[in-house]
Parts: sequence; C-alpha cells; structure tokens
Amino acid sequence: MPRVPASDRCVIGVDVGTGSARAGVFDLDGRLLASAKHSISLHRAVGSRVEQSSAEIWQAVASSVRSAVLEAGVRPESVAGIGFDATCSLVVIGADGRGLPVGDKDRQELDIIVWMDHRATEQAERINATGHEVLRYVGGVISPEMEMPKLLWLKENRPEVFRSAAHFFDLTDFLTWKATGSLARSSCTITCKWNYIAHESRWNPGYLALIGLQELAENQARIGTDVVVPGAALDGGLTAQAASDFDLPAGTPVAAGLIDAHAGGIGTVGVASDVTGTLGYVFGTSSCTMTTTTEPVFVPGVWGPYYSAMVPGLWLNEGGQSAAGAAIEYLVGLHPGHERFRAEAALENASLPEWLARKAVEALSGAPLSSAVTLAKGLHVVPEFIGNRAPFADPKARAVIAGLGMEDDLQSLVALYVAGLCGLGYGLRQIIDTQSEHGAPIKRIAISGGAGQAEIVRHILADATGRPIVSGRSEQPVLLGSAILGAVAGGCQPDIVSAMQTMSSAQNTIDPVRGDIAETHQRRFAAFTELQAKARSISGF
Repeated sequence: MPRVPASDRCVIGVDVGTGSARAGVFDLDGRLLASAKHSISLHRAVGSRVEQSSAEIWQAVASSVRSAVLEAGVRPESVAGIGFDATCSLVVIGADGRGLPVGDKDRQELDIIVWMDHRATEQAERINATGHEVLRYVGGVISPEMEMPKLLWLKENRPEVFRSAAHFFDLTDFLTWKATGSLARSSCTITCKWNYIAHESRWNPGYLALIGLQELAENQARIGTDVVVPGAALDGGLTAQAASDFDLPAGTPVAAGLIDAHAGGIGTVGVASDVTGTLGYVFGTSSCTMTTTTEPVFVPGVWGPYYSAMVPGLWLNEGGQSAAGAAIEYLVGLHPGHERFRAEAALENASLPEWLARKAVEALSGAPLSSAVTLAKGLHVVPEFIGNRAPFADPKARAVIAGLGMEDDLQSLVALYVAGLCGLGYGLRQIIDTQSEHGAPIKRIAISGGAGQAEIVRHILADATGRPIVSGRSEQPVLLGSAILGAVAGGCQPDIVSAMQTMSSAQNTIDPVRGDIAETHQRRFAAFTELQAKARSISGF
C-alpha cells in the first residue's frame, strides 16, 4: 500500500444496526468527514421470530463504504484502517461459505436470527434452570437474546441446519470474516453473548454439554477458537474480493469488532476523564448500559462482569432495556390521533417522536426544559413492552400505562410521549441503583444513540436518574467507536484508551434538576416501581 502522509490519513467505521448499515469516514482527530447509510430489511414471522439476510447486509455495508469514501473525497489509499460493529445477531454459515436458513426452509436467504428474536425463550429458561457457574457472568440469568439459547433452538427445531453449519458467527464476526477471511472472534461478541470465559481464555465444555450443545463442546471451531480483543488487526486485512466490494486497496487493515452498543460505549465514555465512573448509555431501538470497572463486579440481573469485552484489560457490566426508542415509537402509536400527527411530522421531515420532542418544548412556553415532567401529570408508563432486560432479567415482563384517557388531541399525545421518556429514565435509574448497591457506582451518564439526540430528552433522563448527562462532540458516536477500532488496527493509535482520549471529547453536560421538580420525579419513580411490581404479581392470570 502506498505511504500516505499522516495528516491525510483517515479511518472508516462501519455500523450495522437493526434497520440499516452505515459507514463513516473520520480523520485521526475523530472528526466525521462524511457518512452514508443504506437500509436493510427485517423479516418478522410467527412465534416472536425476526430474521435477516447476511448477503443483503454485506451489500448494504459495501454500498455504504463506497458512498462515504466518495462523499468524503479521500483517496482510497489514505484509509489507514476499518472497524466494524453490529447487532448481536446470530449468523449461520454452511461449509460452502453460504448462509443456511434459520426459519422457513424456502427462505434460504434468511440466515440470521436477529438479536430481538425471542423464539428461544423456553430454551433460555432451561439453561437458567441448570444454575451452572458460567451464568454468574451474565447476572445469573441468560437472556433469549443471547446466542446459546438460539443455538439450542436451532438444534431442536432445525436439526438439519444445525448439523450442516460449519460456522456460527455473531454478526460483527461475520462481517470481519467476510472482510478478511479470518475466523477470529472478538472477545466482545463471544464473551457478552456466547458465554465464553474471557478472563480464562476458554469455553466451558461442561457447560456446553450440560445445556444440550455437546456437539459444540466437541468441535469448538464452529463457534471460534481464535479469540482476539477489539481493535486487534486481523491477519491479511481486506481480501481482494472485499477490497473490490469496497473500492479500497487489498490489505487495508481491519480490526476485530464490537457489538454496536459497545461501539457506542467506546465512542462515548472517552469524553469523561474518569472512564470507570461513567456509564455509557446507548439509546437506540433498544438501550444498552455499559459500566467499566478495574475489578470484576457481580450485579444480579445485569450481564457480566465481562473481561476485555469493550476496553481491553478492563471489566464490563452490561444492562439496558429491550425496547427503548422502539418503546416510545410503539407507545405513541397507541394514541388515537397518532396517524394525523405522524402525517404532520412527515411534512417536517421528522419521525413522530422527533416531532413530539419539538412540540413538548413549545408546550413549555419558555419554561426550563426540566419542567417537561409537568406535561405528563397523572400519566405513568412502565414501557416494558417486550420484557425487562435489567435489572430483573425478565423477558416476560410487560408494559403498564396508568392514567390514560380517551383524548385524541396533541396535548394528550405530548403527555404520553413525556410519560414514556420518564418511564425509560426510571428504568435506567433502577439499573444504576442496582449496580451501585453491588460495588459499581455511577457518577455520570455518557449518552449516544439516535433516540437521545433531542436536548429535552436528555434533560428528562438526567432528572429521572439524578445523574448528569454528558454528550460528546461527535454526532455519530457509534460510528466513531468503530472508527477508533480502525485507528488502532491501522497503527494510528497504540490502544483503545489512547484512541478514545484523542478522538472523542465532551460537548455538553446537563445536570439533574433540584427542588420541586426533583421531588416530582422522586414521587413518580415510587409510582413506577409500584406499578412495575403489581404488573409482575398479576401476570399469571
């Protein structure tokens, strides 16, 4: 590869979310030069099944990279490295390198069980019933969103696919395999979602056999035997085929990747000098919370502690909410006037939640944004539409809406929107409080993700949790996180911590409110926990 002056070098971050693939070109100071986005389809089927196509995703990734590089106006040879992140979805690949169908055998292209797919709830319950020591590292309870329950479901319901599969990949590791041909797995993906014991550098064969996956205990190559930390340069860099797909030089360095939320963590928590006191909160379709500690901390209902799962050499606790931005979208869609107001939002090129954030500000008539909670007076929401990921690890939990009337006007819709945001904030507070009780205190929240862009949203979250909300300079912190990986793999930065400190910085801090508004949130939080507990107690009838 031709030598390029350091001042002209750049890195690429690739992020594959639930509905789109994005690529961003960054300079070595972390400034976004250009980005591009391509939608990817989502196939929903009966039984809480959600599937995707790895071939379609790869095409979307390649198109995004080409478009971003073209838009940035950089020379292909100036790209020093590429980093990938993706949702924690399961990709099933046959011996010929092609995907195998994970659902309908007539839909061969659907070879991915998406992270949000809950088909394996019963398998997760059986795994949890074993009480195996490995489960200590997932907060004591495994989730159907993780990969071992899904693999067990495949074995039991699609045995021919399970037998034929040569490789089971987390989506991030699939992308780096397609890019480089390397079968190496990231310690992020397989530690967080596959029950790999990273601090001992091994799988636990006894656990695999106990839960019914003896085949994987005997042939661990199918799930990965070469495990590397995020940011490690993968052998060979871009293959000739991938280089052609991306319009980049063959051999361009490629980093071991991250789960998308963890890339947001990398791109976010570096804005604070105290990484171990900062909770990364990725507020997207779902939400993810990430807490970094120097020693392992065991928190019931919170996944981890995971070693080297985000920042190499440090421990990670991970929580979050199964539905966050999606919960708000669904919630406001229940309002009888939502179609009328969604059409008005579309005229302003905004989604309904984005538009409602503006309308909430207008409704305050110049009052401080922290006064937004008053707009939801008498209306309370526990937005657990598809379960509680943390701190209760209860996939069967469901939402509660109290105080809802029959109004169909804008004021009532804004109230519902604000009440939903408060509910998400109180759920986040529960996670923070639980972690603090078990030795992982949180001083501040570093936020990222599209659902948390509006300032009023950040004020509500700061007030609901009682913690300052810090936002970074980058408008695309998830892409930045992946680009940081590319900078490390390409030799532009010695390690992730150095890259975080160089390429990310704080832009704004919102402190929690005090006085009467703080007291209102305290009372509403008490109501939230009471409603949540009551819903759990009556769920069986």
